[in-house]
This record gives sequence, C-alpha cells and structure tokens, in this order.
Amino acid sequence: MILRRIAAFSAIAAFLLLCAGFVRATDAPALLLAERYQGGIDVSQYWVSEKLDGVRAYWDGRQLRFRSGNVILAPAWFIAALPAHSLDGELWLGRGTFERLSGIVRRNTPDDAEWRQIRYRVFELPDAPGNFSERIKQLQVLTAGRAHWLQPTEQFRLTDAKALKRKLDEVVKGGGEGLMLHRAEAYYETGRSTALLKLTPWQDAEARVVAHLPGKGKYAGMLGALQVEMPDGRRFALGSGFTDAQRRSPPLLGTQVTYRYRELTRHGIPRFARFLRVRESF
Repeated sequence: MILRRIAAFSAIAAFLLLCAGFVRATDAPALLLAERYQGGIDVSQYWVSEKLDGVRAYWDGRQLRFRSGNVILAPAWFIAALPAHSLDGELWLGRGTFERLSGIVRRNTPDDAEWRQIRYRVFELPDAPGNFSERIKQLQVLTAGRAHWLQPTEQFRLTDAKALKRKLDEVVKGGGEGLMLHRAEAYYETGRSTALLKLTPWQDAEARVVAHLPGKGKYAGMLGALQVEMPDGRRFALGSGFTDAQRRSPPLLGTQVTYRYRELTRHGIPRFARFLRVRESF
C-alpha cells in the first residue's frame, strides 16, 4: 500500500513538473561559455557582436531548451520553423526588456501574441565543422528564408582596441549590454573558453540573500538593503537598483540574486554594487 502511494505521488509530482514547464529533457547541454575580456588581444582576429540581454536558448534539433536543460514551452509554430541542426542563441525582445521576456518564456501556456514579438537570435552552431568564420556562413544559409523571427546574430569586424572601445560606448549609450568577441579561427568547443570573450563596462556576479535590512526615510517600512553572501563567504549590503515594488516585496532569504559592480575593493568587496535581478534557474 505504501509503495503504491509513493508511486502515485511520484506520478503526480512528475505531472505537475510537466505542467510547470520544468521537465528536464536531458542534463544541461554542454555549451560554449565566455571568459571576460581583459585586453591584450589582436581585436582584428575576432568577430564582434552585441551582447544580448535575452534568455539563452539551445535547440537540439528536437526540443528548445534553457541553458539548464529544462524544456521551453514555445508555441508549436515557433518550433516548427527550426531546422534539424542544433542551434545556440538568445530569445530576445529588445534592449532593456529582460524581465518582460522572462515572464513570457516561463509561462505554462505560451501566448501566441507575445511569442510573435520574440526573435530567436542565433549566434552558434554547436558541434558544426569548421572555424567560427565558416560556421557563420553555415548559420546564414541554415536560417535563410525559414521565419522572420529566426535570425542570425549580426557579426562584424573591428580593427583594434580603440575601435572596440568606440563601439562599446555606442552600444551602451543606446541601452545595450556590451559586446561579445569570438575568435574567427576557433573551432567549436564547450565549457568556458577564451575563444569567446564578453566585454561590458561593468561586471556581473551572484550572491545569496541572507538578511533583509530595513529602510529609512522614504523607504521606512520597506527594504533598505539586502545583506548578501558571496560564494567565498564574504558579506555586504546591496542597497541600490531596486524598484519600489521590489522593496515592498524583496527576494526571499536564500534566493540567489545577480548584481553589477565596477570593481572590487582591496578587501574583495564589490564597489558601486547594484541589484540587477533574481537569478533565474529556468
């Protein structure tokens, strides 16, 4: 009797996970991950693209999945236009729209009208032969004429570090996140690699919420700051970047949050840290 009840409970739990859109089709896919740009490279040997603040999406030829491996519940028509070849890219609504996009792609039942505003901006062909320059050409051929929302990410070349800095300033001024640099002669690999570099005017990191610090003045009765713990155990107060709604209903204790900062103090604490978002597990 007990075993039957356990089996029934497991079946119900699996069904609820399916309805919630968090079924793990396989383990998290092995993808190429970027290192941070540190300078000292020949920029002319890299393809450059805008760093999109979207939701990373991996198409394995059968299912569209988050980086975690969980299946994305996209409309059937969205999936139908994808090729048999695996793709790696970002679901994207536009600059500064991450929170809205996140809400759309995590819904149990996809909303056609909202999904028709999303673009799948593809930047890589996982496991494809050839170097990155050759894979760009394959990607353009593979996506051509399929659907207006399936788009290869624009890739361009710059001559040197000064040109790179000018382009970064232009993108950030326009509301963009930053730039990605992909070595033109690099063959596909997985894991974190210097073949792919990210360049932003700030750094991102994650920390765990350990306490809510009360607000004062206009924030009396609301959140003043989050006390957060870094992976190495150091703690600091994260007090800027919150909306009034977030101050009234702050991230729960134990939640992982993403923040931005310019640099570290000599004690290893982020300077000018600003809350960005609750880390999405997807």
